[in-house]
Amino acid sequence: TVGLFTLMMQAGLHVPADEGTELSIFNNVYADIGDEQSIEQSLSTFSSHMKNIVEILKNVTEKDLVLFDELGAGTDPTEGAALAQSILSKLLEKNIRSLATTHYSELKSYALSTPGIENASVEFNVETLSPTFRLSIGIPGKSNAFEISKKLGLSEDIIEAAKDLLSSETVKFEDVIANAEYHRQIAEKERAIAEEVRKETIQLRDEAEKLRKKTEENRANTTRKAKEEAKRIMLDAKHKADEILRDLKKLKNQANLPHHEILKLQKSLNDNLDSLSADLVLKNDDAFMPPKDLNIGDRVLVVNLNTEADVLAPPDAKGEVQLQAGIMKLKAHISQLKQLKNIETTKPQTSFNIKRDSLNKQSLPLEVDVRGMALDEATVEVDNYLYQALMVGYKEVYIIHGKGTGVLKTGISKHLKNKKHVKSFRLGRYGEGEDGVTVVSLK
Repeated sequence: TVGLFTLMMQAGLHVPADEGTELSIFNNVYADIGDEQSIEQSLSTFSSHMKNIVEILKNVTEKDLVLFDELGAGTDPTEGAALAQSILSKLLEKNIRSLATTHYSELKSYALSTPGIENASVEFNVETLSPTFRLSIGIPGKSNAFEISKKLGLSEDIIEAAKDLLSSETVKFEDVIANAEYHRQIAEKERAIAEEVRKETIQLRDEAEKLRKKTEENRANTTRKAKEEAKRIMLDAKHKADEILRDLKKLKNQANLPHHEILKLQKSLNDNLDSLSADLVLKNDDAFMPPKDLNIGDRVLVVNLNTEADVLAPPDAKGEVQLQAGIMKLKAHISQLKQLKNIETTKPQTSFNIKRDSLNKQSLPLEVDVRGMALDEATVEVDNYLYQALMVGYKEVYIIHGKGTGVLKTGISKHLKNKKHVKSFRLGRYGEGEDGVTVVSLK
């Protein structure tokens, strides 16, 4: 693949690779691939490969690319591995770019301990007996001879006998490779989950920003309309007052005007002043003063939601107040709150429910990420999420709080103990995030 891509690029052809792929330019591309054994020329597999390799070593320069397929194969494995190691060392000395495939554990160990040489492997699916074409740089490939043989029908006793013949060093090396591959796959899954959470966070942030801008626009429009209405009322009042003043001037010039006419003009002036006062009062009790001082336990009306709530914490530096409305906890700015002195005389409370139809398992993730939040913010976020999880019917969810100092982990654990809808909870196991995640089972 590397050789074909290089030659295609240097021939001016498009290569089947993602945007941003970079390829090097070489004077020559040498390759020893395939089996060139020949009865006619008295060449064995090893001899045919070695004939090519000798020719390559005579002509190759540091501006060339060399490709080997199963370097050192076709002869005694010990001698073949030693010979392959020596050839690669010679090319490394000359600073020649080389790629070699191998099944020799000796060459994998050699690459791990030699600067300038890097292991790589293509992931193989034993179940389907086919490669996944995912390349892992830095991790040597694991031999799957036993697994493939078993899949193809070789008897179990033969495979077990073969395993007993392996040296302990070989077994340990293969176990190290298998363990590294397992952790690589786990890390890849966690990275994919983290990327999905990051995208969801960005989406939520963008939606929140759109909502904030829309709220600001609505507030600005409401203020503008109120000012225009007030201006209209004032102009109307001014015109009516001017008319009454003109009538009063006429009265001054007519000393013989009857007394009841004077009273009539006075009443007209008073009626207009009363009308002006009534028009300037906002309708539907929209005019209210935000509370100057709020204490824990105070009852307030969230005006923009038309919902009553109890104060859980005083306003913070940004003016945000933490509230409890039924089973929901939320935050609202103090400018949107109206203090209620008498609960019995207040308006009927508008329910604060999330419609079940608006939630589904596709729209709600299985986890909530509260890393970086203060404990009180995190508990509010957890409560909101658990309520939604109950609504869509989740039985087990994940709270990602990270490891850090342990404040969030401890605080959330204490908080969950008092939740009636929580059946049980535990810290994550290996592969679930361990101490950085709390797994919650819901009733």
